Amino acid sequence: MQNRRQFLRNSALVVATLAVPKTSFAFPGNKRHSSNKMKLSWTPYNLQLNHTFTISGYSRTTTPVVLTKIEYEGLEGYGEASLPQYLGETQASVIDFLKKIDFSAFNDPTHIEEILEYVDGIAEKNTAAKASVDIALHDLVGKIIGASWYKMYGLNKADVPDTTFTIGIDTDEVVREKTREAIGRFHILKVKVGGPDDKRMIEAIRSVTDLPLSVDANQGWKDREQALDMIFWLKEHGVVMVEQPMSKTDFDNIAWLTRHSPLPIFADESVQRLADVERTKGVFSGINIKLMKCTGMHEAWKMRNLAKALGMKVMIGCMTETSCAISAAAQLSSGLDFADLDGALLISNDCYNGATLQNGKIIATDLPGIGAIPNRDISFGRD
Repeated sequence: MQNRRQFLRNSALVVATLAVPKTSFAFPGNKRHSSNKMKLSWTPYNLQLNHTFTISGYSRTTTPVVLTKIEYEGLEGYGEASLPQYLGETQASVIDFLKKIDFSAFNDPTHIEEILEYVDGIAEKNTAAKASVDIALHDLVGKIIGASWYKMYGLNKADVPDTTFTIGIDTDEVVREKTREAIGRFHILKVKVGGPDDKRMIEAIRSVTDLPLSVDANQGWKDREQALDMIFWLKEHGVVMVEQPMSKTDFDNIAWLTRHSPLPIFADESVQRLADVERTKGVFSGINIKLMKCTGMHEAWKMRNLAKALGMKVMIGCMTETSCAISAAAQLSSGLDFADLDGALLISNDCYNGATLQNGKIIATDLPGIGAIPNRDISFGRD
């Protein structure tokens, strides 16, 4: 067993450092046949936000998630599906999807490409559900190999951008309160805009701090000329990037805005999966990769490297998530332009320990896999 793990470790390091890898870990002599060794289980869980979270369109105080686990030969891999309402997935839909998964045809978890191709083909969309399996599988394989994924990717876990800390649309008093909470812990703030009072939001923050800002309009701006005027104003007030300024399908106007903008423009809702990356070239300056949008780490790694090959900037983002999914995303953040990995810091009931905030950065642990472990009993099942 030890010789096999050493072989897997060495082979994985070679495969994982390819520019856009086909990370299947399908080694000679490993044949697929009927087996019940891999066991998938899950449980719904509700995240409690520290503050009401408002973006352009809606507010919420909780985020439903589904936690997953894959067991194999005494090892456990952990995953997560985070389900903000705009994704269109629910705990019930995720569980329905997970019930359709049958691992009996797969004898070896290290056949990542093959397994995830099967999972992706079960049904369209369901990206967060698929991500929960992807993350758990990566965690499991990392534990089999005995290495964290940032090492297998050939990355330096310390070479990561500062994470933003998100401030939702709110009253001046609450905005100032949230800003004060961030001072001394973060080096850059992310501000939700796209409403009628964008300047008021920025001015409230500027009454407290001069930290650099990024803004996320969540498709809230409707007129490109007004959006451009706002971006010039934002630049004068210390904003360094703009995320998804207009409708995700309005590529012509966003391309015009990007050409004239003094700040980089990043796609969020406009780019979901690998197939979307190339068509954003020339429309946006960069892309925001989120595991819940793109089905997990396997596709996120490919998106990251394709975007870089196209000369685009790359940001790694998150939903409101536990430290399980955040730790998975942290494995990919080295060498990127921006990070927005504060999801676990926005909740009061994180049920995992994992990547931590260190001097304004989310830093992965050195534990094998994704580097997250439960900090309380979690009752996984299949019902």
